Amino acid sequence: MNYHIGIVEDDPNIQNIVSAFLKKEGFEVTILNSAEEGLQLWSENPPDMWILDIMLPGMDGYEFCKKIRNESNVPIIIISAKDEEIDKILGLELGGDDYLTKPFSPRELVARVKRLFKRTTPSITPHEDQEKVKVGPLVIYKNDRRLFWDGMEQDVTTKEFDMILLFAENVNRAFSREELLVKVWGEDYFGSDRAVDDLVKRIRKKFAEMPLETVWGYGYRLRFNEE
Repeated sequence: MNYHIGIVEDDPNIQNIVSAFLKKEGFEVTILNSAEEGLQLWSENPPDMWILDIMLPGMDGYEFCKKIRNESNVPIIIISAKDEEIDKILGLELGGDDYLTKPFSPRELVARVKRLFKRTTPSITPHEDQEKVKVGPLVIYKNDRRLFWDGMEQDVTTKEFDMILLFAENVNRAFSREELLVKVWGEDYFGSDRAVDDLVKRIRKKFAEMPLETVWGYGYRLRFNEE
């Protein structure tokens, strides 16, 4: 399958370099100079992934990310010259799946694109044959990356799915914020552990009845009574 990637970036040099590296790996690429052009593409030929700059003419990348995330869980990688901690946290809180600070290595970006597709692409394993994780009213089909709560399928982002799955596979185990950063964001993520708190906050908002507990001064755990 040739994945289609939309690049929303107004710098011609970055456009050309990123596009060339992605096309070399077999990806179909569409370059957009503004968020407004990106929304037009979204309505006509939605990409399988977005690579998104924050500082854009007109609508900024944060607003664009928010609009896309309100409609879809399509993977979004944010690239930005903004390297302050608050900028990274905001990007991830609004639904970005990854954040790269300029200047960055095109090869590193390609590696992250491949890794994100690998994590988010459903398998073709028959539903009944898939590995299933069940904890109370929570049911997760790992291959299809589908999540059900109390019998109803729920829409979750990549990071939300990864964190809930980690907790579900380790019920009642407390994870430190540092552990969660490594296991959910990867060892190459250098952002603040506040990203963990923000992700937990989003999960709790979607799943008010999920017993996701704070372990004060340490981290979090999913608490279920063992039968």
